[in-house]
Amino acid sequence: MRTTELTPTLFQLTKARMMNAYLVREDDGLTLVDTTINAADELIAAAGELGAPIRRIALTHGHGDHVGSLDALRAKLGREVPVLISEPDARALAGEAVDYGQKRRGSWPKLATRPDVLLAPGDRVGSLEVVACPGHTPGHIAFLDVRDRSLIAGDALHSIGRLTVPSQPSLPFPLVWLGTCDRRRVVQSARALRAREPELLALGHGRALRSPLEAMDLAITRAARAA
Repeated sequence: MRTTELTPTLFQLTKARMMNAYLVREDDGLTLVDTTINAADELIAAAGELGAPIRRIALTHGHGDHVGSLDALRAKLGREVPVLISEPDARALAGEAVDYGQKRRGSWPKLATRPDVLLAPGDRVGSLEVVACPGHTPGHIAFLDVRDRSLIAGDALHSIGRLTVPSQPSLPFPLVWLGTCDRRRVVQSARALRAREPELLALGHGRALRSPLEAMDLAITRAARAA
């Protein structure tokens, strides 16, 4: 797992060159955003290299490549490290009925771990504000750091190749599109994220973008034309 410092408080952790998790430095330690797959030891080691403990685990959504290390992390870190996710995606992971929009897509693993906190738009997780961006999953959320406007956007967009809204297939990485439940709503959510005017855009797949507004505008325009 490769660690990349994006800002003094945001660190990208890349697994298998295509899946990203993030560590966000807070006064009390670190918030882990997403978990990739089979990476509990690596994530804990990355936190150790930053000299701070993981205090909480916040999830952008419930797909397997974002929650795949959750049970192992719970076993190693204990229940004192809470797990936070949106209510719709918590229900989807629990096998309950959820409005997926167009179709249930993507990997929804069965987890032993149950979330401790259900997040809603506007909630705060330390310095991170919860921003709703449904479409890829019913309860997909992003996290905006109010200190510097870094936006951790999960799979609301991806940047393998050019920056892309996953409403249409794109090469060389169609997997986010394949897992997008509502390919109409994801465009609306990309517009909502753009309206927050992030200074840095950090994604579940691909590189982070600094000063990303022009690239976001182009990606949204392409998606709207293809709709």
